Amino acid sequence: MGKISSKINKIRTFALSLIFIGFIVMYGGIFFRNSPILMTSFMLLGLLFIIASTVVYFWIGMLSTKSVQVECPSCGKTTKVLGRVDMCMYCNEPLTLDKNLEGKDFDKKYNRKNS
Repeated sequence: MGKISSKINKIRTFALSLIFIGFIVMYGGIFFRNSPILMTSFMLLGLLFIIASTVVYFWIGMLSTKSVQVECPSCGKTTKVLGRVDMCMYCNEPLTLDKNLEGKDFDKKYNRKNS
């Protein structure tokens, strides 16, 4: 099993990767300097990735303001819980605010509406 991190950190990592993808696509346009239409297309596509990153950062910022702040029982630091189950941002301790899930193994499926 890979490293599990909090949902907020995962979304932030995704937004950061969109920025790098945008830059890589834009640099890819340099290879088509002889075709202005193709080069412009790569530049605009890269710009769209960067704009998408901005939208994701804004969205996670809004979600972050609605999340519940709790003190992690393991490391003692204040972290944010998004949904029914989440991980501590610092020590990856499974956290829940749902009394029915306390003591159960961590499973992301608990955040779905139908479970």
